[in-house]
Amino acid sequence: MTHTLFNTLKTLQLPTGQSVRYYALSALEEAGLGMISRLPVSVRIVLESVLRNYDDQKITQAHVTQLAGWQPNAARTHEIPFVVARIVLQDFTGVPLLVDLAAMRSAAERLGKDPKRIEPLVPVDLVVDHSVQVDYYGDKNALARNMEMEFRRNKERYQFIKWGMQAFDTFRVVPPGIGIVHQVNLEYLARGVHQKNGLIYPDTLVGTDSHTTMINSIGVVGWGVGGIEAEAGMLGQPVYFLTPDVVGVNLTGKLREGVTATDLVLTITEMLRNAKVVGKFVEFFGEGAASLSLPDRATIANMAPEYGATMGFFPVDDATLQYFRNTGRTDGEIQAFEIYFKTQGLYGMPRTGQIDYSQELHLDLSSIVPSLAGPKRPQDRIALGDLKSTFTELFSKPVAENGYGKPAEELSRAYTPRESGCPESDVCVTSPINQDEATLPPGSERNLAELVNNRPTQDTIKGNSKLTQPFELYHGDVLIAAITSCTNTSNPTVLIAAGLLAKKAVEKGLSVKKHIKTSLAPGSRVVTEYLNAAGLMPYLEQLGFNLAGYGCTTCIGNSGPLPEIIEECVVKDDLICSAVLSGNRNFEARIHANIRANFLASPPLVVAYALAGTVLKDLTTEPIGMGKDNQPVWLKDIWPSSAEVESLMKFATQADTFRQLYSDFTKDLPLWNEITSVTGKLYDWPDSTYIAEPPFFQDFTLQPATESGAGGIRSARALAIFGDSVTTDHISPAGAIKETSPAGTYLLANQVTKADFNSYGSRRGNHHVMMRGTFANVRIKNLMIPGSEGGITRYRGNDAIEGEQMSIYDAAMRYIKQNIPTVVFAGKEYGTGSSRDWAAKGTQLLGVRAVIAESYERIHRSNLVGMGVLPLQFKDNVNAQALGITGDELFDIQGIDTIQPQQQVTLIIHGKDGSQREVPLLCRIDTAIEVDYYRHGGILPYVLRQLMNG
Repeated sequence: MTHTLFNTLKTLQLPTGQSVRYYALSALEEAGLGMISRLPVSVRIVLESVLRNYDDQKITQAHVTQLAGWQPNAARTHEIPFVVARIVLQDFTGVPLLVDLAAMRSAAERLGKDPKRIEPLVPVDLVVDHSVQVDYYGDKNALARNMEMEFRRNKERYQFIKWGMQAFDTFRVVPPGIGIVHQVNLEYLARGVHQKNGLIYPDTLVGTDSHTTMINSIGVVGWGVGGIEAEAGMLGQPVYFLTPDVVGVNLTGKLREGVTATDLVLTITEMLRNAKVVGKFVEFFGEGAASLSLPDRATIANMAPEYGATMGFFPVDDATLQYFRNTGRTDGEIQAFEIYFKTQGLYGMPRTGQIDYSQELHLDLSSIVPSLAGPKRPQDRIALGDLKSTFTELFSKPVAENGYGKPAEELSRAYTPRESGCPESDVCVTSPINQDEATLPPGSERNLAELVNNRPTQDTIKGNSKLTQPFELYHGDVLIAAITSCTNTSNPTVLIAAGLLAKKAVEKGLSVKKHIKTSLAPGSRVVTEYLNAAGLMPYLEQLGFNLAGYGCTTCIGNSGPLPEIIEECVVKDDLICSAVLSGNRNFEARIHANIRANFLASPPLVVAYALAGTVLKDLTTEPIGMGKDNQPVWLKDIWPSSAEVESLMKFATQADTFRQLYSDFTKDLPLWNEITSVTGKLYDWPDSTYIAEPPFFQDFTLQPATESGAGGIRSARALAIFGDSVTTDHISPAGAIKETSPAGTYLLANQVTKADFNSYGSRRGNHHVMMRGTFANVRIKNLMIPGSEGGITRYRGNDAIEGEQMSIYDAAMRYIKQNIPTVVFAGKEYGTGSSRDWAAKGTQLLGVRAVIAESYERIHRSNLVGMGVLPLQFKDNVNAQALGITGDELFDIQGIDTIQPQQQVTLIIHGKDGSQREVPLLCRIDTAIEVDYYRHGGILPYVLRQLMNG
């Protein structure tokens, strides 16, 4: 529905001769609403959406004028209703979202309403990319076998997804085996501009993965939201957020020889974390930004969640258009993209002084040095030459200071597995290669159509368990070396560099020890096409970097198991071993539960450290290893030059390759084509440990029975007390499920064998598993039990034995049974990490009424509100430790009966000795619409009532 507010509706003639209408931003400046041409480019694109979607109801004239008058350093009190052009999902977050939509349809049916009222109003794309796991590695059949395992484990989930494809009109699916959502989004889904009902407008989106920000590299405004918020966006609710500060980052100079885009992004992540850009837009500009290739920009934009920004935005320029040509977009859409952005004054990389930013930062690209990040956080950058000394320092540093607390003299001692069963030695290795097993057809890693009649039998799907040769393990040894994650596999320069380094290493006579788990899991099929065309794949394969899957693997914890004998040794001797991966996240227990030092690095450095075998080797001063004729080989001997990389880039920019691989998603995917499912607009909810109807809409009424917050929160107990940097991985892990955990015992009780547990991420469609997994990360530290790790707490209910210790889940269920509300305390940056809605859903299902933290990561705070959990924030540098809170106390929260955005509320602490203290808190319900969400018990009940009453 068009309008002519401020006379902004104009006509644009496309090169094809077609006339379209658009909302001209220049008309707002002509109408005196502000200096639109000096606004940050990202703000102008949001402004266009607000203007275009004006309806005088959800979006009013005041919204338009407020944003048009954006000032760099004004108080941020106005909320923006942002209507996006489309939504993208990945399967770990997309499946529970689809479960919620199916449950809303079931609730509508129970209310006697038409279930079809629950229907996405904007296009939705779900990319199934998070379910492949690296069970097999190091041989040419790894991809086929891993996909066999993936489909065996996830059949019920995939049947449900196929039901969703036919049940919802605007819901499309990119099946498994195509690539990572963000790389697929960048290479294919994003079109630059959209045309609908005679209007042309920019591509904008939100996604249910925090790394949705990769799309900012091509001038698309978009970021990650929780599935809860994405559902509301699907169903016609704008995405609401406070008017942002915009930090401009002026890039100058050029990267030096031997420095990669990964080194650059790790430096930017460190710099911007220190600049505290959490919740802000970051916009890159300047000559240095203009000089960066589009894939380099994508690498930087991808890691916006790691530096804490809502976006890491690059405006559209010639490099953007060239990328669209290289990736096979049509001439017509590229021309429309170009003329629209130029007409709107949105084209070109800004230079110094052209834009008004809230703050300007500067980075000289020539200052970047080769780097890694870790061992626990992506913002903890380490220069390549400092990795050995950093690990050595952390090894004996106290745990309370983020170290490992080990005696320094242990660092040089070797540890070996015992009783391995290997007849010739008591020290054995598990080989990733079983040469005596039947092999699959040559080329099957690229053409899965041949697999239907050539699959490995169940007898051969046993994991990589053949014992072949002795080995020793030391602290610092590399056990996983993975080229993985959208951050880097979208960038041909670093992947070609990895292939060239592998080639030179092989030619020098270097090899990778067989007990190191090596894998290549690129973000799209295009990667293996150009690596094969460039002649580099054979060298990567010779070092064990065989294709293991097209999807998000090691970076999200789908690294698969290590050989059992290695895991036993690591656990028994408490070894601090390492993983080196080209990913974006390395939080504790994320990569692998038993690998405690995880380092992010560029793909060529991943290969280099696989060759070195340890992080206790300084690759700037020590040889990587001994090559032919027992001669030392140094990193500089095998590091490719930029000219060598550039000479092979032509293989990565073939538009026909992109068109061919994205033209048909089903042609080479027989495993997907074989999946069948039920049909109809309602799901039948069969008995399943993967998919279950959630309790959020049971006994749903058209009016809320009682408003959340009515009467305050009284006599609450602390369910847990956490420190700083508790991530969504800590709150709701995505990786392996332990047999002894509440989730594990639930699955065993439901006749699921340990071999079929799969992962928490794959079971997010079943609330019984996920609520038991909440706060169940093996590395989470509840300060109520000093020195502990894992999801345990002290129970203080009325039936408690004094200080009884139990799982957080069991304690929560007891509190719920006794109608005792609970709260969670935390430190700084609570909820850092993935946009994981189950971190909020699980918290709500455990009966937690409020979280009280020093600060929050943006998405998790929003998700808590979206689930009706109250986010509260300490003031004036106060925290639970400073207040001496131990968990023995009772807590009241007053002042939430008539809640207002960002108001002060009061925490009353009742000590065990009868004392009473009052502590002021800031309510982090930030906007008026969030007040409505909270009063309805969450965003989904609010939206469902709107739809049913509408």
